[in-house]
Amino acid sequence: MIRPLQTSRLLLRPLQLEDAEAAERLFPHWEIVKYLTSAVPWPFPQGLVLSNYRDVILPAIARGEQWHWSLRLKESPAQMIGKISLQIDEWDNRGYWLGLPWQGCGLMTEAVAAVNDFWFDDLGFPVLRAPKAAANIASRRISQKTGMRLIATLERDYVCGRLPAEIWEITAGEWRAWKTRPAAREPV
Repeated sequence: MIRPLQTSRLLLRPLQLEDAEAAERLFPHWEIVKYLTSAVPWPFPQGLVLSNYRDVILPAIARGEQWHWSLRLKESPAQMIGKISLQIDEWDNRGYWLGLPWQGCGLMTEAVAAVNDFWFDDLGFPVLRAPKAAANIASRRISQKTGMRLIATLERDYVCGRLPAEIWEITAGEWRAWKTRPAAREPV
């Protein structure tokens, strides 16, 4: 079961099929998709979000293999601004995207902290890993700001092509220690 989450500025609502329409408008932009896995088609076909939510994501949620939330500002809860997810996979447990107008404001760092808590505290997993393109500096900064450490480098295929990639990791103990440090009380 996925419960709603919140941060100081965000509401994280369990993903619903009705969210597909907003995601279809926000998601298919090169700046959002270029560092995503090459499984994401480009150019992005119209209607794919709805079929992906209906046929892939919502069934995986029902099976207890994935957890997805739409991101919404508390000040405008009716408007979806992005998505964050967790999944059971040895090397890839978390993914996210944020609409262009809301990037660079620290919102995704807040969302990451909320879902990290869910991963470790609600689900009880011992480690969280997040791969990313090495060129994705914004995503790398989020991993650094939330206490993760780089554990591996490799190459992966992304929408923009084959690139050097990084695997970032944090254990449950490291996450709890990171949250209790004095700097954790300051905005990220």
